[in-house]
Amino acid sequence: MATLRIHRVNHTYFTKKSATTALEDISLTIEEGEFVSFLGPSGCGKTTLLSIIAGLISPTKGTVTLDGKNIHRTKPRIGYMFQQDYLFPWKTIKENITIGLKMMNEWTEEKEEQALHLLEHIGLKGVDSHYPRQLSGGMRQRASLVRTLAIDPHILLLDEPFSALDFQTKLKLEELVSRTLRSFGKTALLVTHDIGEAIAMSDRIFLFSARPGRIAKTFVVPQELRSLSPLDVRQHASYHFLFQRIWKELDELETKTVH
Repeated sequence: MATLRIHRVNHTYFTKKSATTALEDISLTIEEGEFVSFLGPSGCGKTTLLSIIAGLISPTKGTVTLDGKNIHRTKPRIGYMFQQDYLFPWKTIKENITIGLKMMNEWTEEKEEQALHLLEHIGLKGVDSHYPRQLSGGMRQRASLVRTLAIDPHILLLDEPFSALDFQTKLKLEELVSRTLRSFGKTALLVTHDIGEAIAMSDRIFLFSARPGRIAKTFVVPQELRSLSPLDVRQHASYHFLFQRIWKELDELETKTVH
């Protein structure tokens, strides 16, 4: 099992005049195939933690390991989806979804065919020769998902990937991403400000306190919700109960921040 362990991670941003602690004493374990979400007030270090897990920055203190190996030394394969799709506008969709394979010198005809098959599987059949400008925002994010999955990442990091989309498109993409990641057995970490989205997609939800970010509470999503699609989750009585619990906790954290 590819277990991700974050052990006593602290991170401080230094400038010539100040030091700002973004994260303090973060410890958690995520099992292979698990989908977890990070919720919390703005500026509580959620994206900083994703950047540390991705290996983009090193923590000031603490370690992050995958299968017991430090990710900053072993550089495991990690996929990252952002709020913006960051597709190259001058490249076709086929060129965009295979660019990761080419950068890693792992492109083969077979892997390209697999990427194109996935593109078709998520409802983008026949767009491989199109350019990003010819697609809607939701379609571009789907193409971004294919590009991320094409390199067969060990872990997928999702930094508010649906927040720029209209509500209907957002719900459809939640369904698609959730179904796709579970079918591939991928481990995923989602940063979001949307409580409903976190409940609809996650196995567990970590609630962060304000800066410096600490894990204030962990919510386990009930099994009866985890077995449903994100759209069906929102219709279930347990969803509304959990939503109110998280809302209350988050409201209290934000109230403390203001005072």
